Order: sequence, then C-alpha cells, then structure tokens
Amino acid sequence: MTNDSQKIIIGISQGDVNGIGLEVILKTLADHSLIEICTPVVFSSQKTIGYYKKQLALDDLNYHLLKDFNQLNHKKVNLVSCYEEEISIEPGKQTEVGGKYAFLSLKAAAEALSENKIHALVTAPINKKNIQSAEFNFVGHTEYLGSKFGGTPLMLMCSDRGLRVALATDHLPLKDVSAKLTKELLIEKLTKLIKSLQVDFGIRKPKLAVLGINPHAGDNGAIGIEDALIGEAIKSIHADALVFGPYPADGFFGSSQYTQFDGVLAMYHDQGLIPFKTIAFNSGVNFTAGLSVIRTSPDHGTAYDIAGKGIASEESFKQAIYTAIDVFRARKLNAEITSNPLQFSTIKKER
Repeated sequence: MTNDSQKIIIGISQGDVNGIGLEVILKTLADHSLIEICTPVVFSSQKTIGYYKKQLALDDLNYHLLKDFNQLNHKKVNLVSCYEEEISIEPGKQTEVGGKYAFLSLKAAAEALSENKIHALVTAPINKKNIQSAEFNFVGHTEYLGSKFGGTPLMLMCSDRGLRVALATDHLPLKDVSAKLTKELLIEKLTKLIKSLQVDFGIRKPKLAVLGINPHAGDNGAIGIEDALIGEAIKSIHADALVFGPYPADGFFGSSQYTQFDGVLAMYHDQGLIPFKTIAFNSGVNFTAGLSVIRTSPDHGTAYDIAGKGIASEESFKQAIYTAIDVFRARKLNAEITSNPLQFSTIKKER
C-alpha cells in the first residue's frame, strides 16, 4: 500500500454532464483499489454527483467534500464543489448547460493544476460546440491547456499495448492540412515526440515512424509533393533517436509494422486516430505531450447515443488515470537522473 504522503493527486474534470463522462468517472472510482495508488479529486458538485450515483446505483461510493486542499482525504475520493446550484441534466442531449458546467469544472481543475494542488489532470469528454464562450474559444482541451500553460502541445494517443500515435496537425479541417505542414512544424512535432518518449515514457533512444500524407507516401512525387518535405524533415532530426519514413499509412498499420516502433507521427487527425481506435479503442488514452503539466483523457467523446443508459465502458478512463500516474513517475525519475547522472550510472554498473 502506498504511503499517503507519496500518493499522486489526480484531478478529474467532469466533462459534459449530459455525456458519459460522469458515468465512466464514477464507475472508475467505484473500484476501491484505485485509492491505494492515488488520491482522486473530482471537480463537480454534490448535486450532480448525487444524480449520477443514484442513476448508477453506486450507493457505496463515498466521497470527502474538499474545501481546502490542506484537508485532502487520501483514503477517499475527494470532491471540489465548483457550483452549488441544481442544474438540468439531460443525458444524451447537447445543451448550453452541458457546455457551461463542463467549463466551470475544467477551469477549476486547471487552476488547481497551475497551483500544484494536483499532480496531474484527467479530463472527461466535452462537446466542442456547446462549451464555446468568451472564456473558452478553443477547438478542444488540447488547445485550451496549451494556451493556459504556455506551450505548443502535441496530441499523443497511447495504449497499454505500446502503441503511441502523435499528430502533426490535430483539430484542423482536412482541406487545410497540406498548407499547415511545413518542414519547421514537422521538426518541432518530431522533437516534442522524441522528448516525450524519453521523459514521459522512459525510452532513452526511441525508434519513430513518420507517415506520409498522400496515398503510397506520394509514390516518389507521382501523387503529390508533400511527402518529399516530410522526408527532408526526417533527415534534419539529429536527436538521440531513430526516425524512419515516410511510410504509406494503409500498409503501415495493415501489416502491423507499427509494432516495431516506439512512436508514430501521423500527419492529420483521422489518419492517426482511425487505426489507433480500431486497434485500442477500449484501452486508448489521449495524452497531451509538450507541456510542463500532465493531462490525459479517455480516447472517446461524450457518446450522447449511449449516455444515461449505464452501459458505457470505463476502461479507457481508468487507463487515462493509470497513464497520468505512470507519466508523473517517469518525469520524477528523469528529473532525478538528470540532476545526479553519476549516481545512477554507478547504480547501473553495480547491478
């Protein structure tokens, strides 16, 4: 059992109250073994949590109402009440209420993260349309957190099978992808991916595959010229990593070639996420690499079509918590190695 003082504090934002977010959150937290390895802090309200506890018949799930982080209860789920009013919850519907209270939860959780009150943030799914407001004018979580924490984030999908797929462009219309891809952008994304694999996943010399953008990776210029640019970017990488490509995306995944690499850089959203979710839908995790803070989320959306039916799988959300814990530990170990490389070198020789 982990000592309370060593427990990792995981903040959890509720997402859209009309989606499956709170269902998968509460189902995950109903597994009491989770309290052995981390201290969960949910940003929601007593009335909203009470509604879903009743709907899911989780009467045994108790929580500690947290008004001051100095009073964290490491033996229970902690709840930060972001609002007191009773709100209209309509599972399966896209409403203004769903967007408004998703943002209130996210804002409070992000502030706790910036103040180091929590070690990592796990976000439940939002609806990218109804959350829009004067305070939230972003395409999604990734862009919002990048703005708040001063970095250029990298969307990195990962699974417990060792599959990691990063995106050169993420929430961008397909018609704009080619114009967005520059040699500089690709080098930036590859560099971030390499660093994340080293620091966040403990892979000292990662092996990377880069996908082409056109069918057959351009067929040597016969089907577009963008892939030549991708090849130039690959040749410019001098980091402590092995980078190969560009590979035709269809054959790369169809032949299971991805199993030979520590990470894959896809050129656009669906090119990377369709094969990823096909391979690892129930256990996939979205990790926001490239930031000083740690944020993960399940690899699914609000799933309005099954919201309120009690049938949503919590596996991806549970894996998102595990991934946040693993990344926190990996960063801590990396910091220790970096600050005292001689000590770790000596330990390695003795072993």
